[in-house]
Amino acid sequence: MHHDSTKANPLFNNPLLTRDDLAKAVMDLFNPLLPYFSEGRARVRLSATGAIFDYPAAELEGFARPLWGIVPLAAGGYDFPYWDLYQRGLANGTNPDHAEYWGDVADRNQRLVELAAIGFALAMVPQHIWEPLSEADKKVVSAYLLAAREREFVDNNWKFFRVLIDLGLERVGVAFDTSKTHAYLDELEAFDIGDGWYRDGPVRRVDHYVPFAMHFYGLIYTVLAKGDDARKTRLLQRSKRFARDIRHWFGPDGASLAFGRSQTYRFAAGGFWGGLAFADLEALPWPQVKGYYMRHIRWWSKLPICERDGVLSIGYGYPNLLMSESYNSPCSPYWALKFFLPLALPGDHPFWMALEAEPETFAEPVSLQQPGMVAFHTPGNVVLLSSGQQHDKMRGAQEKYSKFVYSTRYAFNIEADDRHFAAASFDGMLGLSDDGVHFRTRETMEEALIAKDCLYSRWKPWADVEIETWLVPQNPWHIRLHRIRTPRVLQTSEGGFAIERADFNRDRTEAGEDRAICYGQNDTSAIVDLSAGINRVGLCHQAIANTNLIHARTLVPQLRGDIPIGETLLVTACLALPADKVTEPALAASPVLPDLSDLEEMFMAEGRRVAAFALDENRES
Repeated sequence: MHHDSTKANPLFNNPLLTRDDLAKAVMDLFNPLLPYFSEGRARVRLSATGAIFDYPAAELEGFARPLWGIVPLAAGGYDFPYWDLYQRGLANGTNPDHAEYWGDVADRNQRLVELAAIGFALAMVPQHIWEPLSEADKKVVSAYLLAAREREFVDNNWKFFRVLIDLGLERVGVAFDTSKTHAYLDELEAFDIGDGWYRDGPVRRVDHYVPFAMHFYGLIYTVLAKGDDARKTRLLQRSKRFARDIRHWFGPDGASLAFGRSQTYRFAAGGFWGGLAFADLEALPWPQVKGYYMRHIRWWSKLPICERDGVLSIGYGYPNLLMSESYNSPCSPYWALKFFLPLALPGDHPFWMALEAEPETFAEPVSLQQPGMVAFHTPGNVVLLSSGQQHDKMRGAQEKYSKFVYSTRYAFNIEADDRHFAAASFDGMLGLSDDGVHFRTRETMEEALIAKDCLYSRWKPWADVEIETWLVPQNPWHIRLHRIRTPRVLQTSEGGFAIERADFNRDRTEAGEDRAICYGQNDTSAIVDLSAGINRVGLCHQAIANTNLIHARTLVPQLRGDIPIGETLLVTACLALPADKVTEPALAASPVLPDLSDLEEMFMAEGRRVAAFALDENRES
């Protein structure tokens, strides 16, 4: 660590082994916010960077999001000494006549998101945040929440926010029309695509919103809602099935898969395991659930994720605006506190009593049919091949969704400059350029199929260039086959896994015809060309700084070469492993070239469309 880790992460010295350790973690994450509460206590302003929504909505985020950790803490019997802040802030923020009024609610507005945490607080701990209010203040607060629940919520996980507001109103005895609640719950359930996977709205993708939003809120609903037993049973059954798949998005060290948008919510990704405990749903044996949960927060505790004063930064492994979304305000990262939900359970709950199980091991590749992924476990890591995800409406969307491979140990790089082909990382991607300056990668797909443990996609980087890609696991390697048809010569650059660079240029690199191997600080990453009749040259590429999610400085092994007019088959093998004695024999054992005609035959016989990709056309927004 090249910095004062205790300042860069309030969790750094916390062993994070027990319920009490986690309770301390909530307070250690909350306390740095105290100086930033406004005079009327309704707003928290952490930094001058902006989001797509206005500053008052961002400052409401700073007020509301910590409640995701504070509420379970208090519900579990721990002392939270600052309820007066929340009582005053809630009364003032909802009051149109107060200087710190949060602003009127509107359709599809950020304020609706944050009110979910307030609904959750009213439902769980009304004695701390509702009952101490005066009758006049109660009227003001309930009027604001009632107005919010009449608004239109975005057609995705946001629909749960009305449900959470309603659970709060119901608990404190405020009447409302419940038919709208049930309509939203029905619409949320319509996003189910099987095996416990949901789509997050009418889109061709799944991501961490499935565990940390759709399942998380659904599990809360099963505990707090009255009646509605048939729906609760369905939600619980889906979560139980989903656990079997989503465990492959967590590495043996506790890291979650760096994939998709909203990575700045960090340990919210572990919230699903906490949600299972909260709902008393033993989807996997409690010692396993507990292991996935506790390893996750311990992994995060060692990274420099905060600013100098202990406030969570926008970023992932370190402060980094480049990877953020336009809806990430300086207060947004406090959604991470959703992780602490099981603190609401008593200390003698079987989840807390369980001893953490060792990470599970899986010898064979695992097909995750619905998201179009194939997971295989390597030392210290889970590798996920991916075809069936896309998002074309935000910065870095192709890096977040459309790379060929993702990993729990080797996070992806976001391209920082799309007008400098030679400087691009292309880790887990194939980059193509027709002018040597601008470039294209796989962004959206024409088709995405899965058969056994292999994936297929057809994509068009330009209207007149078609590429078919097959992805084949060959643990610890994976093989990519790209059949390219182009009417003009293209330059290509293809990358392996990005690994951390060492200081003082201590990295060793080997690059030459048809291969490149980077021996980095703690890891080795290799790319090998298995193509016939096309020459690609290996290169150990130093990525632009601050492009990787976990390490500010990375190395990426690449293959570069020109593609002639007509049809070309590129075949690439990649691996990355921790730098130890396992690596040398793995590198020496060259991967086997798959037979393309066999692959084509298998997809003809057994290929099925990836559910996440196969959207009902008329619903695409």
